[in-house]
Amino acid sequence: MPRSEINISSIIVNLGLSDVNYGSSTGINWIKSSGQSREIYSPVDGKVIASVIETDEKIYKDTISICQKAFKKWRKFPAPKRGEIVRQIGNELRKNKKDLGALVSYEMGKSLQEGLGEAQEMIDICDFAVGLSRQLYGLTMHSERPSHRMYEQWHPLGIIGIISSFNFPVAVWSWNAMISLVCGNVCIWKPSKKTPLSAIATQKIISNVFKRNNVEEGVCCLLVDCLERKVGTEMLNDKRVSLISATGSTAMGQYVAQIVGRRLGKTLLELGGNNAIIISNKADINIALRASVFGAIGTAGQRCTSTRRLIIHKNIFEVFKKSLVDAYKQIKIGDPLNKENHMGPLIDIGAVKIYLDAIEKIKEQGGKEVIGGGILTGDKYESGCYVKPAIYEVSNELDIVQDETFAPILYLIKYSNLDEAIKIQNDVPQGLSSSIMTNDLSESEQFLSSYGSDCGIANVNIGTSGAEIGGAFGGEKDTGGGRESGSDSWKSYMRRQTNTINYSDDLPLAQGIKFDF
Repeated sequence: MPRSEINISSIIVNLGLSDVNYGSSTGINWIKSSGQSREIYSPVDGKVIASVIETDEKIYKDTISICQKAFKKWRKFPAPKRGEIVRQIGNELRKNKKDLGALVSYEMGKSLQEGLGEAQEMIDICDFAVGLSRQLYGLTMHSERPSHRMYEQWHPLGIIGIISSFNFPVAVWSWNAMISLVCGNVCIWKPSKKTPLSAIATQKIISNVFKRNNVEEGVCCLLVDCLERKVGTEMLNDKRVSLISATGSTAMGQYVAQIVGRRLGKTLLELGGNNAIIISNKADINIALRASVFGAIGTAGQRCTSTRRLIIHKNIFEVFKKSLVDAYKQIKIGDPLNKENHMGPLIDIGAVKIYLDAIEKIKEQGGKEVIGGGILTGDKYESGCYVKPAIYEVSNELDIVQDETFAPILYLIKYSNLDEAIKIQNDVPQGLSSSIMTNDLSESEQFLSSYGSDCGIANVNIGTSGAEIGGAFGGEKDTGGGRESGSDSWKSYMRRQTNTINYSDDLPLAQGIKFDF
């Protein structure tokens, strides 16, 4: 829809937001705290969207107690009944998809299509979780002892702490929360300090379902932390929180893992990516070009799966580089709520500084400019958060290339043979998403083999971003090793129990051990 048809003030009212919003909820109830009131600015135009009253430490402690009480009841609900609640949440999200998608776009800065896509992801994971609620399968094993039966079953963990990032302010929460709920857990959501309004709007949407179904307070909670992260630190140290699922930078994940590890707690970490596309001389160039451009500039390069590196065969390097330059000339940058624009702003001025610092380091370390970066100025860019997507020819060994820069900076690297290309791709600390563009079966199979990509996601003839919810999402190495969303990721939110039943009139021991007296 044209920008003129989107009235942010009306959308805020439709979603139940006001000028000042409580940042603490235990499900249906919203709690006034003694925390600070903080204004939330849009990177789209630099204007204040609304204010949020941050959670305080007392509310955190009260919320944990409420969650403990709720868990005792929620875990006794049959899993398909829990799935029914999630089904209704999906329907509520469908009703509010347009407004929520627009708010995500305005608060975070991603394009309207991507904002709507994020809302759709939430709907999709609800649908997936509903089916999953009837498929939390265990195994039956044959016992070595006569008249014995062995099997395994899965039980909920308890309280799940969900720490989400600004780049997907609501979708990644839903990946965790909807699966957690059907598994019988209760959740506390600590959204990004940069995008709390989308989280508050989501909590208001799902609270309608809780109210209609008399769901216990404490099943699904929201706590907007202060800038000093006091509540987040409490949650990391709290033994009553059985699992911390955290999405963010590698540095953040290391911090989370250390604190939770000290109390031997469980973590599910989805961290940084340094994602590459290998472009073979046997690729469909048009497909490779479209995947590369979207991967590099989608969400202004602020996806964990954004394409950071193109590893291009030497025989097509110059031709493909020219095609990239021509494509970048067509990219329209501006208000992301205008569907004609391809790229919106970075999240804030701090992100702009990181982008500019990275460009300086590229130059200092010997990178060759293909398309230079910089800040965009003028009436359309009044927030100061709009930047130019940049391209540089580099060596993979450069320190700046080894780091993840959350911005639309794309590196071009030349290769001679596939073994070299795979080595270049794998030779970074991160291991989230990867792709090869080729029509050669042998090349694609080598890329997907045990000696191919070392990433959690490896694609053929599609880009590095835009994962579907049906597959397990996550990566290796400095990406954290966690898996969210589809496949059997649900097992991360449950504890496995092995059961052996003796229905004989004797007590035979395993391994043939004799113990008579």
